[in-house]
Amino acid sequence: MKANALASDAMPTAADTRRMIRAIVGASAGNMVEWFDFFIYSFCSLYFAHAFFPSGNRTTELLNTAGVFATGFLMRPVGGWFFGRLADRHGRRKAMLMSVLMMCGGSLAIAILPTYAQIGAAAPLLLLAARCVQGLSVGGEYGTSATYMSEIAQSGRRGFFASFQYVTVISGQIAALIVVVLLQQFLSHDELVSWGWRIPFALGAIGAIVAVYLRRSLEETTTARNRHNAEAGTLSGLFAHKRAVATVIGFTAGGSLAFYTFTTYMQKYLVNSAGMSAKTASGMMTVALIVYMLMQPLFGALSDRIGRKRSMILFGVLATFGTVPFLNALRTVTNPYIAFALIVVALAVLSLYTSISGLIKAELFPPEVRALGVGLPYALANAVFGGSAEYAALSLKAQGVESMFFWYVTALCAIVTVVSFVMSDPATEGYLRK
Repeated sequence: MKANALASDAMPTAADTRRMIRAIVGASAGNMVEWFDFFIYSFCSLYFAHAFFPSGNRTTELLNTAGVFATGFLMRPVGGWFFGRLADRHGRRKAMLMSVLMMCGGSLAIAILPTYAQIGAAAPLLLLAARCVQGLSVGGEYGTSATYMSEIAQSGRRGFFASFQYVTVISGQIAALIVVVLLQQFLSHDELVSWGWRIPFALGAIGAIVAVYLRRSLEETTTARNRHNAEAGTLSGLFAHKRAVATVIGFTAGGSLAFYTFTTYMQKYLVNSAGMSAKTASGMMTVALIVYMLMQPLFGALSDRIGRKRSMILFGVLATFGTVPFLNALRTVTNPYIAFALIVVALAVLSLYTSISGLIKAELFPPEVRALGVGLPYALANAVFGGSAEYAALSLKAQGVESMFFWYVTALCAIVTVVSFVMSDPATEGYLRK
């Protein structure tokens, strides 16, 4: 199997390194905006849930907004297929430009949506439609940006450079949290509930315009020969690699569930289960996510030394045996500093997966189906397991069996462990190997 033409083993020049860094920054900027727009929904739902799903019961309102969050994930497989095919047949750059434009539209729509009190049942339906557009966009963004960054990165340092995909995913979350924290400081609770929650969505739409400008200058990483391959971007070409598809699904099922549990849902868990104030939870998660973001290049570089397979085995084993004790301890801890330390430890374990999440999947597929191979199986598993994380957690809590959710996360992480042990080693059999 031959590596991608752009992933040359020759010693890169200083000009090559600068070109690669510019490309990663350009791709990352758009990625950050995409995830800012997507995550701001989760972080602001504490303030706008009543505007679209008035019930008088806080858990019920949050459950309804989480349902819309999960439904948005159902569009991800469509986005993974559409943008994966587009990227494999017409280039990564074109697909990344289209995805960020769609995210801009969805975010702007939410910023100006009328409420249930103004237009009745049409309000939640329009909210759902906007989230579906965003889900379609993010479904395409992951596969194309992961593929692009893995192809542009230097051989031997791909773990380090490809880790910046999740640096931007997390920085999007951090930016969303910072905006929420600032709004909490400068606006009253009544102002946030009334109209302040709309500000972050408007900011996300503006940021997307900047991202479009940056992405216009990106270099294409595919060759005309690969794009014109008869199998390029086709399902028949993808399913010629059934084992790779199954590996991506296995990794994503546990990895995405753990990611959304310990990042987006964690703020609600701290408020709704651990009894912290919204301001304390937001501040704590902001700092924890900054630490988490800084971990990504370190764990990416670690994978360059020990191999992607070993990194995934470590994640699977530690997450399988650590999830239940961690979540139980966090639910009962009263000291915020101890809670913060527990969260950082959990995020360190998660970093073993997230730092190489896109890369290890990209290494499994040849260039003519790489974006589709990374994007579609990921989107399918992410829609089922990642997108339902908050809904499942809140539903089980409402039924008085919240601990069942802890064991659900554990079971999916155990699947990651098994898949990691039986997978082919990308270092010797991957399409992007040295």
